[in-house]
Amino acid sequence: MVTVSAPGKLMLFGEHAVVYDRPCLVTAVGQRMRVTVELLDMPEFLLDAEDVKVIGYKKQMSEVGIGEIPKGAKFVEIALKNFLEKHPMKTGIHVTTSEFSSFFGFGSSSASTVCTMKAISELTGIKLSNKELFDLSYKTILDIQGKGSGFDVATAVYGGTLYFVTGGKVIEPLNISELPLIVGYSGVKADTVTLIGEVKKKLEEEPEKVNRIFDAIKDLVEKAKADIVKGDWETVGKWMNFDQEYLRDLGISTEKLEAMISAAKKAGAYGAKLSGAGGGDCMIALVPNDKRKAVGDAITIAGGQVIDVSVNTEGIRVEK
Repeated sequence: MVTVSAPGKLMLFGEHAVVYDRPCLVTAVGQRMRVTVELLDMPEFLLDAEDVKVIGYKKQMSEVGIGEIPKGAKFVEIALKNFLEKHPMKTGIHVTTSEFSSFFGFGSSSASTVCTMKAISELTGIKLSNKELFDLSYKTILDIQGKGSGFDVATAVYGGTLYFVTGGKVIEPLNISELPLIVGYSGVKADTVTLIGEVKKKLEEEPEKVNRIFDAIKDLVEKAKADIVKGDWETVGKWMNFDQEYLRDLGISTEKLEAMISAAKKAGAYGAKLSGAGGGDCMIALVPNDKRKAVGDAITIAGGQVIDVSVNTEGIRVEK
């Protein structure tokens, strides 16, 4: 039996543009997905994932990836299918997932995919490098969603704070010791796939305008990367504010997110923006230490929920 865990993610800069071959900046968060895998004598695949209401799911190993797959089982099952195609197994397998709700938009699907792949590889003695783990896990996400940049997969594998280019063309860890963020949840669960589709439609209808926004976001990512490494938080906050304007132009912000962002800035944040696909989920604020309480209170008064979450945390690891 092997248990592994991987972190969720928070996007700092580069939302949506990263789907179209631009870079992004992303950090690993303290909420971790845990997956336990044990080998079975019978050639069966068993899955228990209480967090997504999948209990006692079972099929023959020869049927993995075939036929109807419940939504909550897809990422684990397709991860197993992709592993088996490269490394066939004669035994069966029981996968149990736990912790880290999909509620806040921290990338639970990618984390569970990476954990499953890592746990099976450890249990079977097939040692995968981080890049091999990323590639197999990213393929799984594309098999299911059809589109995706892979930054959440990279964060689950590598942890820390990353400079990332679509598809893992560049995965560069940033050497930083702190990241003074406050995270606020809007109370609305966003549908990432739908929002990516809406931005894609906008790109098709107004390619010049949207590509101009993506290029401007790319420039902000490069500037923010340099200033994050320097620890110049005031300037990073300024880039956050500019980034939010571009995301607003893409049509992915909401009144609730705008209210939380505005409240954070008025309370003394260096800068604030939505984080992720938009349409709900979370916003982030970069704050001086002496303004943390004031900014947190302001986000709460604006109707948000401040989430106590550590950032820049460790990537995939074997627990036992």
